[in-house]
Amino acid sequence: MTTVNETPAVTRSAAELEELDRRVLLHPHQNGAQHERRTMVRGSGCLVWDARGVELLDVMGGGNWVAQVGHGRTELAEAAARQMGTLEYFTGFDIFANDQSLMLAERLVALAPDGLDRVFFTNGGSEGVETAIKFARLYHHHRGEPDRTWVISRHFAYHGTTYGSGTATGFPGMHQGIGLGLPHVAKVSPAHPYRAPDLAPGRDLTDFLLDELAGTIDQIGAGNIAAMIGEPVMGGAGILIPPADYWPRVRELLARHGILLIADEVVTGFGRTGAWFDSAVRGMRADIAVVAKGLTSGYAPLGAVLVRDEIGETVAGGDAYLFHGHTYSGHATACAVALANLDLVDREQLVGRSATVGEWFGAALAPLGDRPHVGEVRIAGATVGIELVADRGTREPLMAGAVARELRDVHRVVARDYGNTLVMAPPLVISQPQVTRAAEAVAEVISRLGAGGELAGRSR
Repeated sequence: MTTVNETPAVTRSAAELEELDRRVLLHPHQNGAQHERRTMVRGSGCLVWDARGVELLDVMGGGNWVAQVGHGRTELAEAAARQMGTLEYFTGFDIFANDQSLMLAERLVALAPDGLDRVFFTNGGSEGVETAIKFARLYHHHRGEPDRTWVISRHFAYHGTTYGSGTATGFPGMHQGIGLGLPHVAKVSPAHPYRAPDLAPGRDLTDFLLDELAGTIDQIGAGNIAAMIGEPVMGGAGILIPPADYWPRVRELLARHGILLIADEVVTGFGRTGAWFDSAVRGMRADIAVVAKGLTSGYAPLGAVLVRDEIGETVAGGDAYLFHGHTYSGHATACAVALANLDLVDREQLVGRSATVGEWFGAALAPLGDRPHVGEVRIAGATVGIELVADRGTREPLMAGAVARELRDVHRVVARDYGNTLVMAPPLVISQPQVTRAAEAVAEVISRLGAGGELAGRSR
């Protein structure tokens, strides 16, 4: 693995940068009560350094599930430089394309589940979900069913933060204070076996979820529904892995009613959970798939929406006019970086390595199984969710924020808290000793958890 190791010239002190941050920058997910700031300046593999020279182990893929190939890869920097020196950008509107976007589209179609044969480029996941919802509605509109405007999502799903994608997202806090969201969006229960509703003896979870979905379809009216959207494995909800029969049965139910299925693969794609496209493994047979994050490993902003040929022809072929697009759709430099990134993922066999990383985590985290505040450990490829509870009997949630902060500030390990679940999604190049280091740090911090979420003492 080739990475850049030189420390860049810093023209301002860490304290000056932190004060500048507080003065001029608004952060996504910013907590107004949090005064601390940390300026990152360098990365190599799974390690990153801040402006004060503090080294951190990144087990969150750049903090946002993106860094499949690790930080500081010179191969990707060189690919960007070559393309910028040739053609940095030209519009993809109307009749125009660039060679990098065409080759990347061809590559994605070859990697994607069978039938996803057309590609539309975006700048990231939220735009991709927004596009997928539009495409689903347009598809039905052009086929003479304009009433099919409803979209079914799930509670605790994460699909983005823009208008449509944010409405499809199932976290109540995201909807507070912004007024009405996108109309005609309904939500059903997630496939969360650990927190399944109380079921009658012998009652199967998938049966319950399918009955709920069927009831929702009946209530709205099948002829009014454009699509259902879902993550194959729910990431932001805390790595929720559905029963094996869940997605095949959902697919069958939707198909009977002419409802499209959108697979949100923004997190799960490109090896994160051990497959190029996780939806294929789960039996989704999606009509539309949205990807981003691991497409470039975070080295350039880029997303894509893959659709069945019939959908592509309906929304943009024949007499149709697709009045939709982004200035940077199919950005030549971003596409060149994506091609180089996919080459690295392929050459270094990182999709298969993801499963190995998951096995390392499974073994290293096994001692957590008898900890009183660990409800469940869920692992999908190189992605881990540790659900914390105040009481294992009642399964009362215990928020994971204090654990994530202690890992960062004491153990120098960067993970993320999603409610009461601690999540790790490291670069797929992580080594076994680094997995062990992260797991031991997690175990040490959790061992000091009190019933109210407070931490006793400090390890060092």
